[in-house]
Amino acid sequence: MDSLEKALLCAQIADANKAQDLSILELKEETSLSDYFIICSGTSDRHAKSMAEDIELRLKEKGIRPLGKEGLQEAKWILLDYDDVIIHIFQKEERAFYDLERLWQGCPQIPFPPEPRP
Repeated sequence: MDSLEKALLCAQIADANKAQDLSILELKEETSLSDYFIICSGTSDRHAKSMAEDIELRLKEKGIRPLGKEGLQEAKWILLDYDDVIIHIFQKEERAFYDLERLWQGCPQIPFPPEPRP
């Protein structure tokens, strides 16, 4: 599975869990940190945590494990690091404060859901 497929799968899982304001940023040309950021919001601590747990479970079923994860305890900003794809699940206030979309505003945004191929 290439990094775009992995990013889209993570976005689909988050979307199925009713993620809010989901965006996919392509960082390949900007940094060696990661190829894609998935940024979304949860409506509550429980919602954000269950979304992260479902992403982790579904990727684990495909043999993909995170290099690291942060923030599950408080669930205000959860980060799942899959090397080439990093998922950020925020609460509304934390997302507005850190404003990753503004920080990476020069990066292309991948349409989600993906546009159908002709």
